[in-house]
Amino acid sequence: MKAIVHAGMNGLKSLTYEDVVDKQPSFGEVKVRLKTAGLNHRDLFLMADRTNEDAPLIMGSDGAGIIEAIGEGITSLTIGTDVIINPCIGWEITHDVPNVPAIVGGPSDGTFAESIIIPAQNAVRKPAYLSWEEAGVLPLSALTAYRALFTRGRLQQGEHILIPGIGGGVATYAMLMASAAGARVSVTSRSETKRQVALAHGADHAFDSHSDWKESMKGETVDLILDSIGPATFQQYFDIIKPNGRIVTFGASSGDRMEIAVRSIFYPQISIIGTSMGSSEEFIAMLEFMEHHSIRPIIDSVYPLQDTFQAFQRMQQGEQSGNIGIKIN
Repeated sequence: MKAIVHAGMNGLKSLTYEDVVDKQPSFGEVKVRLKTAGLNHRDLFLMADRTNEDAPLIMGSDGAGIIEAIGEGITSLTIGTDVIINPCIGWEITHDVPNVPAIVGGPSDGTFAESIIIPAQNAVRKPAYLSWEEAGVLPLSALTAYRALFTRGRLQQGEHILIPGIGGGVATYAMLMASAAGARVSVTSRSETKRQVALAHGADHAFDSHSDWKESMKGETVDLILDSIGPATFQQYFDIIKPNGRIVTFGASSGDRMEIAVRSIFYPQISIIGTSMGSSEEFIAMLEFMEHHSIRPIIDSVYPLQDTFQAFQRMQQGEQSGNIGIKIN
């Protein structure tokens, strides 16, 4: 079968479109004939860290398709079932958090291929209202956003949330979900185009990331901030967050290290909360929430499998608004 494989030096330059061995599922596994897949920034981070000592890896964590083979011991699924892939392997119970969740597309082979073999519990029936393109780009980002908002962030109707850096997958899903939950949503971006897209899809307020945040918020403060940026913006959060507010962090696109004035945390009693990915329980809850509110992914563009390199170039340049998809079969 055809697949996008990373091997050799780090970075995008080591991606190839090639033939790989087509395997069959073992006990407790299913084989999914993939229709679509989706890109994540996680893919770029993984490729940046890999070396020529690492085994070749099929990239990709998001995907959806049709079950074409079933291993022994499976009674809950049948051949021909349309499924969406939960990319978090082995994390079943929400509060039983693993040290580092195992993710499809690193360490195990991923979704940028004509088929994939996964544990049966990670093949979840695709909501009928979603197109194949929408289902294929949804899993990891939407799951991360759902856990960040509701499990860790405890977002309530009527609260005010700030989502810096709108335009990427997790931030966009968080905006859509928060709006559906009845929260007031503010977003930031350096891009006027991305700010306008956010306002068209439910954001209540959008402002330039490089502006004076207190001035741009016009005296308003927020209950919850979803941070994926880290040191470049973190200190500004304390200017606009309410006492007893929560900062949920799930990324570090501007670096891993920063200094925080400790008094800015303990005097206003701010909670700084970490999160990443999510459990099988949360994946089901996320799909039910999205279907109940008829939330659809915002798709920036869709590329054929053989053009995955060009798709990553678009993501790397930060041009997209929403998800970048891959069409496979």
